[in-house]
Amino acid sequence: MSFSDWEIVIGLETHAQLNTASKIFSGASTAFGAAPNTQACAVDIALPGVLPVLNRGAVERAIRFGLAVGGRVAPRSVFARKNYFYPDLPKGYQISQYELPVVSGGGLTIRVSRGDTAEEKFVRLTRAHLEEDAGKSLHEDFHGRSGIDLNRAGTPLLEIVTEPDMRSAEEAVAYAKALHALVRWIDICDGNMQEGSFRCDANVSVRPKGSDQLGTRREIKNLNSFRFLQQAIEYEARWQIDRLEDGGRIDQATVLFDPATGETRAMRSKEEAHDYRYFPDPDLLPLEISAAWIDEVKAVMPELPEAMKSRFERDYGLSAYDAGTLTAARETAAYFEQAVAAAGAGNAKLCANWVMGELAARLNREEMDIAAAPVGPAQLAGLVARLSDGTLSSKMAKEVFDALWGGEGKDVDAIIEARGLKQISDSGALEKIIDEVLAANPKSVEEFRAGKEKAFNALVGQAMKATKGKANPQQVNELLKKKLAG
Repeated sequence: MSFSDWEIVIGLETHAQLNTASKIFSGASTAFGAAPNTQACAVDIALPGVLPVLNRGAVERAIRFGLAVGGRVAPRSVFARKNYFYPDLPKGYQISQYELPVVSGGGLTIRVSRGDTAEEKFVRLTRAHLEEDAGKSLHEDFHGRSGIDLNRAGTPLLEIVTEPDMRSAEEAVAYAKALHALVRWIDICDGNMQEGSFRCDANVSVRPKGSDQLGTRREIKNLNSFRFLQQAIEYEARWQIDRLEDGGRIDQATVLFDPATGETRAMRSKEEAHDYRYFPDPDLLPLEISAAWIDEVKAVMPELPEAMKSRFERDYGLSAYDAGTLTAARETAAYFEQAVAAAGAGNAKLCANWVMGELAARLNREEMDIAAAPVGPAQLAGLVARLSDGTLSSKMAKEVFDALWGGEGKDVDAIIEARGLKQISDSGALEKIIDEVLAANPKSVEEFRAGKEKAFNALVGQAMKATKGKANPQQVNELLKKKLAG
């Protein structure tokens, strides 16, 4: 058998750190970067006699997520103790949710590139539940010993679990990116993967194509970049297929991905739910969420990406691709709308082209967020307006953009004036220049009339050269054709 004879089956479990100021069951800070063990209070380290108190803000963020994915927000959910023993888990158990999660169902639409087209797919969500994070084991710079930092212990997490709906590493990455964009869009998680605010576990199995039986899965833990997610899944799938084709079997296991080698390696046998001995936490009452509370959260929800995408297509006449690109991040969508508001809805397509083109390229090159862009929406709108009314050619507009980016000035018209970039659109002036070009290039005129199209382009080039690139190219083309036809 070959790789193409197998089907990969993938489900993702994602831990999104909720952006509350304090932890899920205590008042300790969740700020990143503090010295080890300086943000772990008595509740976090499970001193005798302490009691957890649920953070209302964490619950509201879970409700927001449930509404965003079209899931069911449970009127009653229960916190459970998930029992396991590891040095960075001070209580010997993790407070999580098991049988009754706060959100169930719903899903996300993803777009996966297939050559020159993009296909849509709906990935179903099983559940999303609230839980606390564990601490962190540190193995470097301890002279052969390990240290424990409990600052993360008790940090609020929303664990988001999919059905096994994805069939390739590309689909898994597309889902992870869509989820990452969504949690940032609805402002429940900062999405900082380097700091561990958004990390994925991938459950991967393989089966012969055409089979409806799931294979034995192995879980790849704590993938904190989209690139690592793709590499890990691709390696793991190939490893499983090779093992099965060699007559071996797959044992359920938890594995780690090593970015240095690009390989996965087994860490431990995979536990089942009963191994954790879940039972309701006796220190926490059931979480009850009223319809009125859900309505309160719904009232302050932002417009969601899919709704905004449809509106951009309807109101601005954008293609589905353009609207999808502009609504991939909330900051980009806001920038675009502010630019259109200043430039006018008639210039929406031009604004979209500049946001997705020149602006995006420059941001990418300089590894900068759009919020920090030196060219603001109002400035881009001014540039687009001068391009639209014929004051600037495309080449001139890029020169003005470079000047704005470099801090030469904030006013588009002032830069145009200072650099003498105003496009020549006066018909009389252009006619005179074209007459001079035709008189100076009789050979090109003769070749064009003999049917050589390249001669026309040469004449256009001469006209643009004569005006130092300031002529309106469209007008030059039209006047030249008129003169040559006469």
